[in-house]
Amino acid sequence: MLTIDRDILRLAIPALGALVAEPLFLLTDTALVGHLGEVPLAGLGVASAVLQTVVGLAVFLAYATTPAVARRLGGGDRPGAIKAGIDGLWLALGAGIALALVGLPLVSPVVGLFGSTEAVGTAAATYLAISLAGLPAMLLVLAATGLLRGLQDTRTPLVVAVSGFAANAALNALLIYGAGWGIAGSAIGTVLAQWGMAAVYLVIAVRAARASGVSLRPGRDGVSGAAVSGGWLLLRTASLRAAMLVTVVVSAGQGVTQLAAFQIALTVFALLAFALDALAIAGQALVGHGLGASDVDRVHAVTRRLIRWGVLSGVVLGVVLAVLSPVAGFVFSSDAAVRADLAAVLVTMAVGIPLAGFVFVLDGVLIGAGDARYLAWTGLLNLAVYLPLVGGVAVAAPEGVAGPVWLWLAFGIGYIGARAVTLGLRAHGSRWIAVGATSA
Repeated sequence: MLTIDRDILRLAIPALGALVAEPLFLLTDTALVGHLGEVPLAGLGVASAVLQTVVGLAVFLAYATTPAVARRLGGGDRPGAIKAGIDGLWLALGAGIALALVGLPLVSPVVGLFGSTEAVGTAAATYLAISLAGLPAMLLVLAATGLLRGLQDTRTPLVVAVSGFAANAALNALLIYGAGWGIAGSAIGTVLAQWGMAAVYLVIAVRAARASGVSLRPGRDGVSGAAVSGGWLLLRTASLRAAMLVTVVVSAGQGVTQLAAFQIALTVFALLAFALDALAIAGQALVGHGLGASDVDRVHAVTRRLIRWGVLSGVVLGVVLAVLSPVAGFVFSSDAAVRADLAAVLVTMAVGIPLAGFVFVLDGVLIGAGDARYLAWTGLLNLAVYLPLVGGVAVAAPEGVAGPVWLWLAFGIGYIGARAVTLGLRAHGSRWIAVGATSA
């Protein structure tokens, strides 16, 4: 068990660092653009919402590549593992170029959906249009990260992410204020940093391919296989995004104070999710590798340890959150009413964090096993279970602090609980166990 724990931590700790580094891109842009005034800052908020949605849905590129590479590596076929990663990179490049070309004429209409002022809309359209040039790079980074994770390497993505963050900060400062390009400079700086990261990953991939004697040309079967697996994972991710979107919509109907408190709670939850996501990433890599090596006993042992790590991490995070709940609000708001509502929501959240830990790690285990079809269909089922719950909160319209508390109970216990049931039932059985170089 100590060996398995070491393997989990060896992959999870650097993965956590890389996960934390990623949102620093947006944080840096926000801090630098914020000093330009409220209009550019609001424009950045609108554009970032669109970009984060697109990139969030495209995370399937990493999640599909990791198990495909890990399986082949586990089976002793390193050239095949590298080839699976190369095919994933080609898929990412094609998808990124297609999205950029389709998105460019849609920039103004999409920005207009947010109902912002003309000045804010212009700023948002400027940032978004320029950022589309970096979209292929963003997707290449996702796929390359999946390749390295599948090769049991989470340290290199950490180094690249930190270096990219530093370059992004320097370029933004130079172009926003040094060149005087304003919000356009922020977008250009971020695009340059993204392509720099993509270039580093491409060099790594090319060197690995040449060292293993692997062709750099896309393989039709490999790219199409990655697209099919990625399509199921895209559906799974879309159901998660839909649940979040519906939750925010209901929160918006509860009042300004309640919405403010709930949005802060979602931000805190996203922060806590990084630690649990790191364990899930370790699960993807280790389970894929174990199944590729046909070592079912190790896969079961890794799964059991991950569940324990996930639940234990959830308990620790939950206790810390509960202890900090009375004072956490002072970090985020000067409004006493918002702080009071937030404290109640955070205590409610703390109760459900261990359940979230269970869900996150099992999600990673099944992704690592290539069980994407099951995750997609049960994702829709979980959403169907959740909609009446969140709809009930909307109809009941509890007033005051009860509003966000009941809403979080619906999401943090109801929706996460539904996911726990569907994931737990699958992991308890053996239908997800498919040994060999591929999951099919």
